[in-house]
Amino acid sequence: MLDAIPTKHQAEAKILLKALPYAESHTECERRRDQFSRRYRAVAPKAVERLHTDWERLVTFYQFPREHWRHLRTTNVVESPFAAVRLRTTAGKRFKRVESATALIWKLLQVAEHSFRRLNTPELLPLVYAEIPFVDGVQKPVTQKEIAA
Repeated sequence: MLDAIPTKHQAEAKILLKALPYAESHTECERRRDQFSRRYRAVAPKAVERLHTDWERLVTFYQFPREHWRHLRTTNVVESPFAAVRLRTTAGKRFKRVESATALIWKLLQVAEHSFRRLNTPELLPLVYAEIPFVDGVQKPVTQKEIAA
């Protein structure tokens, strides 16, 4: 996103973009998106287009329990374990056999697994698995019509 924004506007745009997923509700997040769009449409139309194109993926976490948002709004789950892998494989430059590289990567990920942060309120996982709807992080009450259907 920031690559599509002129350098002199990037610092302010970065602050606005980082604030998007921390809105208290989906509606508030959309309001912030629209504010960003109005401000940067003329200066950076590609950035605004990218934001709107990827919007549904960005705000998917609002359909999950609020307690899980902390885990869903971060890419750290992917980035942290692979930082160690990248460090070791770059230092090794080249492995003589693919099996050696695969074994090293697998072992590094197993070691990293021990330091993973546990999920907040794991007791809500059965509801998520059962596809119980959540709106803005709160379980949506089920109506009699939905039960009958």
